[in-house]
Amino acid sequence: MALLRLSAPQFYERSRTEALTDDLSERYREAFLRPPPTREQQAWRNSLRALADVLRDADLRGVEVLVEHQLPLTSLRADVLLAGRHPTSGKPSYVVIELKQWSDARLVPDSDDLCLVSRTKNRIHLHPLSQVARYCEYLSDFTAVLDGDEESVAGFAYLHQAENRDVAELFRMSAGQHRQVFTNTTRGAFIRELRLRLGPESGALAADRLLDSSLAPNRPLLRTAADAVESNRRFVLLDEQQVAVSLVQRTARLAHRANQKEIIIVSGGPGSGKSVIALHLLRELARDGRSVLHATGSKSFTTTLHHHLGEGKPRVKSVFKYFNSFTSAEPNGLDVLICDEAHRIRRVSSNARHRPQVAELLDAARTVVFLLDDHQVVRPNEMGSVETIRTAAKERGMVPRRIFLRDQYRSGGSEAYDAWVLRLLELESGGPVRWVGDEHFHLSVADSPEEMERLLRQRQGPDTTARMTAGFCWPWSDPTSDGRLVHDVRIDGWSRPWNLRRDSPVGGAPASALWATDPAGFGQIGCIYTAQGFEYDWNGVIFGPDLVWRGDQWRANPAASRDGSLSRIEQAVFDVLVRNTYKVLLTRGMVGTVVYSTDPETQAKLRELIPSGQPH
Repeated sequence: MALLRLSAPQFYERSRTEALTDDLSERYREAFLRPPPTREQQAWRNSLRALADVLRDADLRGVEVLVEHQLPLTSLRADVLLAGRHPTSGKPSYVVIELKQWSDARLVPDSDDLCLVSRTKNRIHLHPLSQVARYCEYLSDFTAVLDGDEESVAGFAYLHQAENRDVAELFRMSAGQHRQVFTNTTRGAFIRELRLRLGPESGALAADRLLDSSLAPNRPLLRTAADAVESNRRFVLLDEQQVAVSLVQRTARLAHRANQKEIIIVSGGPGSGKSVIALHLLRELARDGRSVLHATGSKSFTTTLHHHLGEGKPRVKSVFKYFNSFTSAEPNGLDVLICDEAHRIRRVSSNARHRPQVAELLDAARTVVFLLDDHQVVRPNEMGSVETIRTAAKERGMVPRRIFLRDQYRSGGSEAYDAWVLRLLELESGGPVRWVGDEHFHLSVADSPEEMERLLRQRQGPDTTARMTAGFCWPWSDPTSDGRLVHDVRIDGWSRPWNLRRDSPVGGAPASALWATDPAGFGQIGCIYTAQGFEYDWNGVIFGPDLVWRGDQWRANPAASRDGSLSRIEQAVFDVLVRNTYKVLLTRGMVGTVVYSTDPETQAKLRELIPSGQPH
């Protein structure tokens, strides 16, 4: 989908006046329900006019110009995509063009794909050659008519305001025949290269073919993804998990044969293997020849999958999407959509859209699989529950198939501990009960955060992992200008920083999304948004003043929360969400958990429920 499609002569004529920018602004408002940013309008005025001049001088009158072309199943847009016919073969030929107004650029030290630009106040940018190469690769991976044919798609970056000498460092990145960077200095070479890729004949049919194509991952990409899951030993199926995979695989096969739609809900508590099932489904369905994608609503979780499965195979990352990627997806365009961590489904994908996100997901594939835990909804705009999915399915005249996972692979496989946590937080009836112990899982109370940290540090090692987490009851500062982390979590004389909020490491601390899996994560306090979806061997949980024990019941205190997403919500809603939050934090440990509360009465209650003498 492009915001605007024009012939090359139309493109040139409208670029001479404000007409082109006005057309784009109107289409932008229609698509996103808001006006385009001023800087984007300025870029359209300057850069599109420069490209129009190039197309005129290249005499490419038959080319179709797709402006702001959205890449399939993403919010990313290529500046311009040119559609035409190859001058030699006559086959459809496409050129993706990334336009930059940069007048200078240099590489970030010790990097070959990141650069700094003075006009953007030295903000870090991806190298334009790397950017356009990824766009081309992604387009061929997800456009059925291309089916992985990278030869038919070229990608050029055009820095029309720069001279070669001002961006000399950028040329250190090796270019290929189909991926190049051009500047004002090499404008003539840019014209020659375009003529080698695009002939004078009309490109209207080539543009139609691209825009009308179904959008789904191609077979080579899915084979690569399947191999990545197969080769990663972190993701192994056991017993009930294999049953779930086989049942879903069979359902997807029958749905395909009968040309009918199916909805499957796989529900289970923490550590029941939902994400392992999701990844094996991706593998098996890809091998079955099904077009399949994996989606979540968790940036940390998706980034970790990219890290573990995309290492050495960067294209694999593109099969892992976010729930908000399907706002414009073709109905039933995929064979199967796997919605992992489905309790993170939002009310809507963006403020610009009013359609429920669950409806977008249900419509995106012939078979939709939701894997979730009702007790992991921790934000007020999260709607991913069994009941929500059932209601949306009923509106379509469908009844979801249901699979329950009962075995536990987290918390030492201790069903007793998981049940104890639900009773502790009164998420199940009966009220808190005394922990009677389980030989497979260790539970203890620390007398102070210092003691908790000492116990966990003793467990942290080459073969074991330990992390500390806390309720969101302290401010969360950005690192200082010299890269030091601010010790926001303060309890008496003890203090530690939260995990980073940013996507890159600072001061020895890992990027936010890798806090739970990078050994350098120990020493920072994790919050619900970085801990959810992960596990580690030893788990420390600090109860803050947002949930305290008073008399014979829990009292939720919204005033003590520093979580902006929970501000201005009803007391009853906050009560449920904060209990779910601590439920998630308490069930991250595989071997043992240490708890501590900043509130004396709550600490006393924990001492009463958890006998001393647990193994340290």
